[in-house]
Amino acid sequence: MTIDHLVSLDWLAERLNDPDIRIADLRWYLLEPGRGRTEYLEAHIPGAVYLDIDTDLSAPPFQGPGRHPIPASEAFAAVASRTGIGSKTHVIAYDSVGGAYAARLWWLLRYFGHERVSLLDGGWPAWVAAGLPVESGEVTPPPTMFIPHPNRAMVVDADTVDVLRRDPRVLILDARAAERYQGIAEPLDPRAGHIPGAVSAPYADNVDADGRMRSVEELRARYAALGADRAETIVCYCGSGVTAAHTILALAHAGWKNTLLYEGSWSDWSRDPARPAATGSEPWGGEG
Repeated sequence: MTIDHLVSLDWLAERLNDPDIRIADLRWYLLEPGRGRTEYLEAHIPGAVYLDIDTDLSAPPFQGPGRHPIPASEAFAAVASRTGIGSKTHVIAYDSVGGAYAARLWWLLRYFGHERVSLLDGGWPAWVAAGLPVESGEVTPPPTMFIPHPNRAMVVDADTVDVLRRDPRVLILDARAAERYQGIAEPLDPRAGHIPGAVSAPYADNVDADGRMRSVEELRARYAALGADRAETIVCYCGSGVTAAHTILALAHAGWKNTLLYEGSWSDWSRDPARPAATGSEPWGGEG
């Protein structure tokens, strides 16, 4: 059975009582720890469990590359087992910002060998706007057994990126907002700018004004214009490896499979003063 990258509100509303479906709420706010869980407890899609980007879907900061390292296999397996994700479970992930954070779970599950995962297109805002049912309080599903099979071939590190960025067959995409790519603003990491050679591709442009993923045709046109059609390999990065997963999802939805995640992303690259940083709107501009 082929699992779609996206599911609609109607699709999920018809399956709320399906025991093989596990809904995961990924609402999260970078500068407001705890707000996502508070909002979840107040109201969420019926049956949804809450997963936190920091504590459930990442190793502690810099205990690995960057601010949100990939969790250890045993740690992720414990989280998935506790939240009722087994081998036959179809996971539906959602958040409040067009899938920017829900895509982290989509990517991690696939990294750990579980491809039965989809994003709820439009997420929480669309669900509420449609007047669909909600509930409050904590959901504690029966635990199950999740067996992780990590695929390190889906990930690259800083040394590999440093080689790949010079290869004309490789496209490196920076999923952060344009002002961070250009070096105009850097609220979190030691240096401003971007990896020299990387192309600006803000993940937010993958969705429309309603927070729904753009059509396959729109996504294909967008990424083809950035060089995806000419690339043998596409490396995606962001601030710490979270929202880059949204770019990988968008590329997969549009038909590209040749994608890799730079795990530590800019939070890893910028901490090493020996690694160059470029500023401005051009891939190689202002390198220093």
